[in-house]
Amino acid sequence: MDTPVMPADKTGPKADTFSIQNIGIIGAGQMGNGIAHVAALAGYDVLVNDLSREAFDTAVAIIARNLDRQVSKEMISGSEKDTALSRIGFAEGFSRFAECDLVIEAATEDEATKRSIFTELSKHLKPDAIIATNTSSISVTRLAAVTDRPDRFIGMHFMNPVPLMELVELIRGIATEDDTFEVSRAFVHSLGKTTAVSEDFPAFIVNRILLPMINEAVYTLYEGVGTVESIDKAMKLGANHPMGPLELADFIGLDTCLSVMQVLYEGLADSKYRPCPLLVKYVEAGWLGRKTQRGFYDYRGDVPVPTR
Repeated sequence: MDTPVMPADKTGPKADTFSIQNIGIIGAGQMGNGIAHVAALAGYDVLVNDLSREAFDTAVAIIARNLDRQVSKEMISGSEKDTALSRIGFAEGFSRFAECDLVIEAATEDEATKRSIFTELSKHLKPDAIIATNTSSISVTRLAAVTDRPDRFIGMHFMNPVPLMELVELIRGIATEDDTFEVSRAFVHSLGKTTAVSEDFPAFIVNRILLPMINEAVYTLYEGVGTVESIDKAMKLGANHPMGPLELADFIGLDTCLSVMQVLYEGLADSKYRPCPLLVKYVEAGWLGRKTQRGFYDYRGDVPVPTR
């Protein structure tokens, strides 16, 4: 491997000798395939685990299409695309991660699911492997506590869509060691990303600010202040946002939006974070946004149509 990651400014034995070469990713969904995309393109060997081979195959097809877009825009060459795809393999079980230096969890934003994953994952990793969670809101300290290596555990929150978004939030749990942080930061920088360091508070920085805005937009719709179309138009043209808040909620996934708001509401005990009942209703209906073809917009036709 020609891209080992080594922190330059540490002198401890782990920081001097430990490098990241092989990456494991848990979850082949939108976030997982995006992380696999950028890691493989940066020269890392990547193993992706999901519940089925079909989910992995779908992820690889998505990565190939996204790489094709980069080729068409002359951001990468055709040979770079082919090489990146050749670096991505399927991990049928966690035992395939035995030689990985870093495993990034990108499963659904549900704490019980993540805790179950980490409890099992720890049994299969080499002692110095780092575990990272892509959680967008859940306590890194709490997740780390179920592993056998809270000192080698960190929050590594990529933004969606991963290939396009520059930022990665790094979140240290209470037990995260300095060398774990430094190696992780160097790895993120090797992907061409920029890091922002957040304390381990509910929803961290980006979602602590972004999701209450989206939730307030849903309240604005719920209370009849404006329609879906008028709310999104107002924020795009009035605040110069590239995407309206309801359109953005559909892109993120309404279930994820609700999960983050619930973490904020329960973690900070402030009524201003109460999830809007309309957001709850949409999630209960299974209208989760783009991934289910219906949310605040209906995507089943040629042009998205507001559902309210």
